[in-house]
This record gives sequence, C-alpha cells and structure tokens, in this order.
Amino acid sequence: MTSQIPRSLGVLLLERGLPPGAPPPPAVPGSMRDSGLLNFPIISEIVPGAWVENVVRGDPALEPAYIAAARRLVDRGAVAISSDCGFSIRHQEAVAASVNVPVAMSSLLLLPALLRQLPKSAKIAVATYDSTHCSEDLLGVNDETERARIVIGGIEGGKYWHDGLKRPLPPADVAAVEADVTACVARLRAAHQGIAAILFECTAFPLVAPAIRRTTNLPVYDITTLCRLTVASVA
Repeated sequence: MTSQIPRSLGVLLLERGLPPGAPPPPAVPGSMRDSGLLNFPIISEIVPGAWVENVVRGDPALEPAYIAAARRLVDRGAVAISSDCGFSIRHQEAVAASVNVPVAMSSLLLLPALLRQLPKSAKIAVATYDSTHCSEDLLGVNDETERARIVIGGIEGGKYWHDGLKRPLPPADVAAVEADVTACVARLRAAHQGIAAILFECTAFPLVAPAIRRTTNLPVYDITTLCRLTVASVA
C-alpha cells in the first residue's frame, strides 16, 4: 500500500548559514516554523542564496531558486505556499505561476482588502523590517488616494534589524523584536493621526502581535492572518 503524502502548508525559508545537513534550530513559538501556529502541518524548504539582505533589497536572480523550492514543497505535500520574509512578495507572481496551489508569500497581499474594511478617513500603519526598501510597488495599491492612507515605518537600525544581517542568521530575539516594533509603532502613531489598524510586513513581528494589540488597542494583521485564511480555504 502506498503511503499518502500529508497535506501541509509549505514555507519558503531564508538562508540561515547552517552547515550542510545540519538540522535547523528549534522553532520559536509563534514563528513561521512553529507546527502549532495554524493547527495544520507545516513543512519548509530553504531557498538557496536567499539571505535577509538580498531578499529585502530585491535580488531578481533569486527567482529561480524560489520557484524550485516551491515546487519541492508541492512535491512533498504542500497544499499552499507561504514564506518567512514579507519582501519575498517580489517573487509572488513567478511562484504562483509555477505551482498549482494557492501562494501567499507576504502579508502585504492583505493591504487592498484591509483598506476596504476601514472608513475612507482611516489609515493603516505598515510596520516593516526595513522601510527604505518597502517601496510602493510592493503594496499592491495603485490608486493615489488609497495609497495616501498607508503609512510605513521600519525598525532599521534596531537590534533585531542588525541581527537579521548576521551570517549565520541567529534565532529571533523576541525581546529585541518587541522593543523595536513598539518603538516603530509609537513613531508612526505620533506622526500620523487616524491610524485604525496595523499590518506587520516582517514575519518575525507576529511573535509580539499580542503585546502590540494590548498597548495600542488596535487590530494587528500579519503573515499568520493570511496563512490562516489560506489554509482554511484548502484544509
């Protein structure tokens, strides 16, 4: 009897700089490798050469590696594909065209829908790993009036930002993530009136989403929001 391949969410991972064959470090609870995150099996593939630095700045040469890793995940039983870096949205179209399962590479895909959930006067704050590279073409919002409702802030220069540029990539420092994201959100709220929701681009930020919801009393959306929606559609 042939064993059935388990249905799973496939996650495309950044390089960590591990020796060949070495197991990945234990998943941080609430991270994209946490099997309990969605109450649905999660499998993963590292995208060769996809370091934080070149994914964030947008290296088009990575596209074939993203496609190949996505296809490997589908062969292993992935019924949907996501990633552990929101800047992977640059490869969304190519990956979606290469596999026959839903592809949700970045929480930024939620922006057009979230804008329609709020009053026209309300703004959405996008908290990102690096605002200098979170350009308008990644937002999926072409209307200038709607685009004006999106305010962007990053954690560049913070401890977690510096940690992300290290090789090998260290496990997420949750305390550093919370400090950096809290400061980022506070700056955005001080600079912009009318923020009614927060969207996290970075896939590490969901680790501190409960804390940010408590301190801001605002809805917070992130990659786990999108993955739950996607998994629910195929589970």
